[in-house]
Amino acid sequence: MKFLMVQSRAYVEGIKQAFDEMRHHKLRTALTLLGMIFGVGAVIAMLSVGEGAEREALKMIESMGVRNVVVNARTTDGEALKSIREHSLGLNLRDVESAKETLPFVEEWSAEKQVKVFSLFSLEGRSDAHVKGVTTSYFSLTSLALSDGQIFTASDELYFRQVAVLGPEAARSLFPQGNAIGSVIKINHQWFTVIGTLTDANVGQSKIQGVKLGGERNQVFIPLSTALKKLNFTPLEDELDAFKMSIAIGVEPSLAAKSLRHLMNRRHGGEQDYDIVVPADLLAQHQKTQQIFNIVMACVAGISLLVGGIGIMNIMLATIMERTSEIGLLRALGAKRKDIARQFLIESIVISATGGIIGIGVGQLLAMVISIAAGWPIAWSPSAIILALGVCMTIGIGFGLYPAKKAARLDPIVALQRD
Repeated sequence: MKFLMVQSRAYVEGIKQAFDEMRHHKLRTALTLLGMIFGVGAVIAMLSVGEGAEREALKMIESMGVRNVVVNARTTDGEALKSIREHSLGLNLRDVESAKETLPFVEEWSAEKQVKVFSLFSLEGRSDAHVKGVTTSYFSLTSLALSDGQIFTASDELYFRQVAVLGPEAARSLFPQGNAIGSVIKINHQWFTVIGTLTDANVGQSKIQGVKLGGERNQVFIPLSTALKKLNFTPLEDELDAFKMSIAIGVEPSLAAKSLRHLMNRRHGGEQDYDIVVPADLLAQHQKTQQIFNIVMACVAGISLLVGGIGIMNIMLATIMERTSEIGLLRALGAKRKDIARQFLIESIVISATGGIIGIGVGQLLAMVISIAAGWPIAWSPSAIILALGVCMTIGIGFGLYPAKKAARLDPIVALQRD
């Protein structure tokens, strides 16, 4: 116990002496700290941006459904569309029915159709929201939650009822006073009763790996059957803009997509008038891209930390030259080699740890600047701070070990004779 107390006292005294040395050589210490500060700052900023991007990607993929496969109609106009229609009717409900009957791994499905809006208003306000006809299952497969009211039912779809569910932004613009439920809105030439509003599950980005997402915040949802029956569409356009299928657990979505593509090719006469999107594949692709970004940033931060470590070694070697007589005196008074080595190693660690702590603050500030300037999401991770401090301590030990050993090996007689 007494030995531990003596050792702890020696370490405390060593830390105090290290800070005294830093205060004595303020400019030199500050210049040495810069490498560590910017290195750690780069690590913190890189990990914060990477963590933010990862969480944002997961949020966006959840909105699409990790176990879903999405089929989107391709936009084609003019003579090209007429040529396609000779072989394919475009994306339609019969495609969905055929997939459901043919592919045993399909558990649930939803379909959607965008309505061309030239007028959308209520008795309280107007809106530029998009209007989309969807099936009832669309809300569960897209992870949309109700804030108030209810979604439309199978009965609403069966009887072409004119009911609507509003996204949060659409609800605010159409009903500034917040009394949306039970009120009516007019979409083009038809009146609809609002039966529900959605929660504001905001997704910061609108694309992932080039695929458009989101938009639910400023949308009005009506039953798909009502949209197809009572609203007008142009000739030759697809009956559906997209449909989504939930894949059974145990079946890889990418393999399910291959089977679905084979079915769609047969039904569409080989015309590639659709695209198949697998959210799970998008997530994997995003993670690979993010990993490359992290490696590049880690290399940049590592170079900066290496420069900082070299700076620490340089200042410690210079300190040995300045304190040679002091080292000789300590040895003459009974200090052992391990005591000298410990003191210089403590000073090296204190310098690197100080640079690391300042660098954490700089990194958080840099991450916020990047977020504001580039519009990238950021997220703070305790593991990033622990990692940064751990790297600092390792550098302090690694680059301080040689100067500490050199100081300990000085001949006390020669050291005392040095001016």
